[in-house]
Amino acid sequence: MSRTGRKPIHIPAGVEVKIDGHHVSAKGPKGHNELDTHPSMTLTMEGGVITVTRPSDDKEHRSLHGLTRSLVANAVNGVATGFTKELEVNGVGYRAAKQGKNLVLTVGYSHQVIMPEPEGITIDVPAPNKIVVTGANKQQVGQFASEIRGKRPPEPYKGKGIKYADEVIIRKEGKTGKK
Repeated sequence: MSRTGRKPIHIPAGVEVKIDGHHVSAKGPKGHNELDTHPSMTLTMEGGVITVTRPSDDKEHRSLHGLTRSLVANAVNGVATGFTKELEVNGVGYRAAKQGKNLVLTVGYSHQVIMPEPEGITIDVPAPNKIVVTGANKQQVGQFASEIRGKRPPEPYKGKGIKYADEVIIRKEGKTGKK
């Protein structure tokens, strides 16, 4: 059996989870998440613990077992604690700022890049070279952080651009002069 799929999902205090067939909705202090699971997976909730079971050991059911458990666990953890992605802006003159609900990036173009804050996502700019994206939905947080990074990905020679805080940029040497 799947090791991930077998793990029970414990519901933290302050989180309300409703399972209606294959539709899961979670509500908590950080927001709410809704998720439709695969029809062949069975979700049961007993005493503050959710378990996911599969009907057979077919290859498709085995692969969906761990996936379904992870998606439900992320929905529950997202409304309880939330998810965060940190980005760093590196480069001379490169900076980020927040104006109202917009993220304004100055990253070497002839114009500023303005990105509106999506619903369910919070953008924080604690320093001109740091961006923090938070939200209850893990997929939305990761997608928006990726879109920010995509505006100016880091380049390998000087490391200029927008990168994740835990990302390591493999540097290249550059050209050597004629001798």
